[in-house]
Amino acid sequence: MYWNPKIECMPKEDLKALQYRELKKLVNNLYSFNKFYHDRMVAHNVHPDDINCLADISKLPFMTKQDLRDNYPTKMFTVPNNEIVRYHVSSGTTGKPTLVGYTKNDLEYWTEALARSFTSIGIGPEDTVQVSYGYGLFTGGLGAHYGAEKVGATVLPAGTGGTERQIELIQDLGVTAIACTPSYLVHLGDVAKRMGVDFRRDTKLRKAILGAEPWSESMRQHIEESMGVKAYDIYGTSEQAGPMFTECEERNGIHISGDIMYVEIIDPDTGEVLEPGQKGEMVVTMLKKEAMPMIRYRIRDITMLMDDECPCGRTSPRIARISGRTDDMLIIRGINVFPSQIEYTLLQIPEVGDQYMIYVTREGALDDMLIQVEIKPEAFTDKLEDMVRLRARIESELKKYLNIAVRVELKEPGELPRFEGKAKRVVDKRVI
Repeated sequence: MYWNPKIECMPKEDLKALQYRELKKLVNNLYSFNKFYHDRMVAHNVHPDDINCLADISKLPFMTKQDLRDNYPTKMFTVPNNEIVRYHVSSGTTGKPTLVGYTKNDLEYWTEALARSFTSIGIGPEDTVQVSYGYGLFTGGLGAHYGAEKVGATVLPAGTGGTERQIELIQDLGVTAIACTPSYLVHLGDVAKRMGVDFRRDTKLRKAILGAEPWSESMRQHIEESMGVKAYDIYGTSEQAGPMFTECEERNGIHISGDIMYVEIIDPDTGEVLEPGQKGEMVVTMLKKEAMPMIRYRIRDITMLMDDECPCGRTSPRIARISGRTDDMLIIRGINVFPSQIEYTLLQIPEVGDQYMIYVTREGALDDMLIQVEIKPEAFTDKLEDMVRLRARIESELKKYLNIAVRVELKEPGELPRFEGKAKRVVDKRVI
């Protein structure tokens, strides 16, 4: 079953020709009308006339998250403010977040990509989809919501939290599919068991669209064996638009809408473009994005392009399951968290010293983060109520900047370990 068979089953050479036309148009427009891209191309001694085939994309400079930070909030935008119809915001590596803007057409391309993805896993008008990703500044909830509505499904915008109520809604409304993080789905299963609810017997839930955090084939197997649902991987980042691409029914790689996004895999150390089947860092170019075009953006996720034919009949490019990252980003309950972001926040609090440790564990199915913080000698006191207030203030500041709640443990001056050379401040005890 296809949503747009003309594109999804387009001969590969025709798709490459289409991608080249879109790339050429994009580069010409940005060189001519956008100062950031014009200056960046000039600095790298490249001109639109140098782009004469799709492979010439390698002549263009990379973009990184630092470019987004340096141009926060809207200096990267390429349309006037009155054409922006939505903003989304994600965590950044300092106190400043990443801001993404969308035009009406951007939202339509995003929704189109999701409609293709949801159709490829059999989601349609007969389904009721419970969206248990976060809504609001995070892209997950609204992305999945509009994609499901596009294919005619009934949407239940549950958001996060209220787990027992979510289980009741799955039963009462005959929910057939759920979109959430894999760890939250496992948590739902654990709570349902305590409630005496058997997903196989007591619900119609049969499909799960899972993403926003790393998960393994063993977790997929655990979910399917314990809950009786078929689990599908979904991929996306806020810089692209949000969650966009899924596996198909074959579940052998994530299909990418090649007319919307062009994917390269590079050696993260040299920047050399790698061949299909070689694992490296994913680089994306958004071919049709209007408000905030991205050319050769280094996502930092590790994967590879798959060059075998998918039995589903789609000829679109496919990437393998994400196996890691080239930076130190942590994904906690679906939220991107950087150690440098934590450090930035702690340094704004006068009582906090310069030593801290980050411990990440998994309590049941949910991630837990504990941050141990040394207090400056002049701020440390034996008065319990003062320490309780300080800890609460630090936790509040971290939640404000990280967008998730974390636990803080206060330590006396000199209590935390010191390191020779590069400090090892993160201890991730999760088994992914």
